[in-house]
Formats: sequence, structure tokens, C-alpha cells
Amino acid sequence: MSPTIFIKRPILASVLSIVVVIGGLVSMSGLPVNQYPAITPVQVTVSASYPGADAETVANTVAAPIETQVNGVDNMLYMQSTSSATGEMSLTVYFDINTDPDTAEVQVNNRVNLALPELPDTVRASGVRVEKRSASILMLIGIYSPDGR
Repeated sequence: MSPTIFIKRPILASVLSIVVVIGGLVSMSGLPVNQYPAITPVQVTVSASYPGADAETVANTVAAPIETQVNGVDNMLYMQSTSSATGEMSLTVYFDINTDPDTAEVQVNNRVNLALPELPDTVRASGVRVEKRSASILMLIGIYSPDGR
């Protein structure tokens, strides 16, 4: 097709453009969800509180027993643990992309239950929370000019 056809008939060009856009929107809304790749690993977070304890005490009496039990759970990639001076402990376990989040949460919860007898009474009384997290990868790009243009 020659571009002069569309230059001489702008209404035809507009109608064809609208048809292409509508066709694309209809096709995009009809895509099944399984066409989108899973790009973020499954995460399960274990958190506990030991009021009045410092970070070292939390690491030794709360984090260490839980980490020992959780280590080696099926499809685990790695885990990351933090203990704070306010008595808070957080352990994030990362799983393979193809792992079912609900299954991973149940497996970690079962392992945490095995560690409960080793934890201080205060921690058991306040409870140990196990929850799956859905990490979203969001990219933010900021563009600026150093000279203000």
C-alpha cells in the first residue's frame, strides 16, 4: 500500500488505527494468566517478638533454633534473618519460582512448630507468625537533567 492513500483519506487512516487498537485491547484482555512468567521467588516470612531482649539474645535464643529447623525445607533457595535491638526477629525464606506458596507456608510452619519447644516462654506466649509474601518487582526509572533543562 502506498502512504499517499492514507494521506489523501485521513478518515480511513483514523478508522484503521482505531480498529487496530481495539483489536489489540481485545486480544490482550483475552490472554490467559499462565502466559505471564513467574519472575519473583516465593517468600515465606517468620517473625517473632522477644520483649526486652537485645539483638544478640534474640539471635541466639529465637532466630538460631528457628533457622536450624527451617533450613533444608523442600525447594528452598536461601534464607535471610534479622534480629533487632527491640526484640524483633524476622526470617525470610526464599523458594524456587515453581513452588506453590501455600505448600511452602505449610512446610515452614511445620518446621517452626518443631522449634517452638526450644524458644523462651515469652516468645511462645506472644506467638510466632508465619506468612507467605508476594514480592512484586516494580521498576522505577527517574530521569533528570543536572543543569535543569
